[in-house]
This record gives sequence, structure tokens and C-alpha cells, in this order.
Amino acid sequence: MSTDRVVLVTGGNRGIGRAIAERFVAEGYRVAVTARSGEGPEGTLTVRADVTDAASVDAAYTEVEQKLGPVQIVVANAGITKDTLLLRMSDADFDDVVTTNLGGSFRVVKRAAKGLLKGRWGRVILISSVVGLYGSPGQINYASSKSGLVGFARSLTRELGGRGITANVVAPGFIETDMTAELPEDTQAEYKRNIPAGRFATPDEVAGVVTWLASDDAAYISGAVIPVDGGLGMGH
Repeated sequence: MSTDRVVLVTGGNRGIGRAIAERFVAEGYRVAVTARSGEGPEGTLTVRADVTDAASVDAAYTEVEQKLGPVQIVVANAGITKDTLLLRMSDADFDDVVTTNLGGSFRVVKRAAKGLLKGRWGRVILISSVVGLYGSPGQINYASSKSGLVGFARSLTRELGGRGITANVVAPGFIETDMTAELPEDTQAEYKRNIPAGRFATPDEVAGVVTWLASDDAAYISGAVIPVDGGLGMGH
């Protein structure tokens, strides 16, 4: 499939975001990625952006619009963690994670919305986590920020659903990335015992779901939460 649609993936320089950007490139889209440092994969336009800063997001979009055209598909993937138990969690630990993960998605989607409405077509894909609905000790800030994306996508669907724009959430489980590779082997084994599929996902398995949601085949899906977690978070 070849398309000239323009995609913006935030945090597209590593991990899941990078795999998503690569998959869009392979499928013929025009792809931009935001990164605070580093570069996106080959075939993408890398723009600097800090999703906690609206002016920075605006500048990144302006550059993408000048070089590639109006953004039609937004993948809000940029995120951070600051894990610690509630009683040890500082206000800054909580605020920083929510401002980046949830607030960042708000700023990135808001900046795109006018263009999506003008074009009467758009895809908003928010990258959440199984933790958002399943919960995880030490991740009250992260889980709150990721579950918040569900309410965001569903409210956006009610606002923009009649204009050819969809908004969906992809909730990955444990994925083979640099982060999971650093976990001790016994910890990895324990996690895998709780996953019905018995393994972690590859980043490309997440990317495949994201590119499908961006396609015309998924035009009638909106406000959905699609888990890519091997069955870990079933029932949510």
C-alpha cells in the first residue's frame, strides 16, 4: 500500500515509537518523528520537540507542515516513568509523569486538531499501557497518566467522530525493548508466567496494530482500547 498521508509519531527515536515510525515508512506514508535527542529511523523527518511545552510542539508541527504537509495521523507515544511507591512519591514525580504522558498527548493532539477538521479526515492513536487499566505497584503516576488516555480518546471521539476523525488507544503489555532487556532474568520469567502468551511482544507487533488503526480498514473504529499484551490485561 502506498499513501501520501502524513504521520507524526512522538518519541519516535527509540523503542515502540521507532518501530511504529519504521512500519509507517515501510507502508509508504510520509513520516515525521519528534525526539528530544537522537534521530528517527531512516526515511523519517526528525523534529525536536518537548511535549510538555506547547510552543515547542507548535514549532515542531510548523516544521513538519512546511516540509511534508498537514499532519493527518497523530501517534502520541512519548512517555516517561518515575516509579516509586505512593508513600515515597513526590509531587514532582507525579506531576512530571502526568504532564509528559497525558498533558503531552493533549498538547500534541490539540495542535493537530484544526488541520484534521479542515481535511475532514484524521487518525489519533494514543499509546497507553496494560498498566493503565491493570495497575502496577510503584506506578500510580504512570498508570494514572495512561488510563487518562482512555477518557481522552472517548471524549475526542464524541467531539470529532462526525468529521471522519477517529481516536483510539493501543495498550501494549510487556514489549522486548531496552527497558525490559535490563530486567533480571528471574523477574522476566515471573512476568512471562503471568502472560497467557508466555512471551513478550516484539515492538513490530505493536506497530502493526497502530498502522492498521491508521488505515481505511479501521474507519469505523473509534474510542476503542486495543490491547497488545498477550492476554495479560484481559477483562478491561
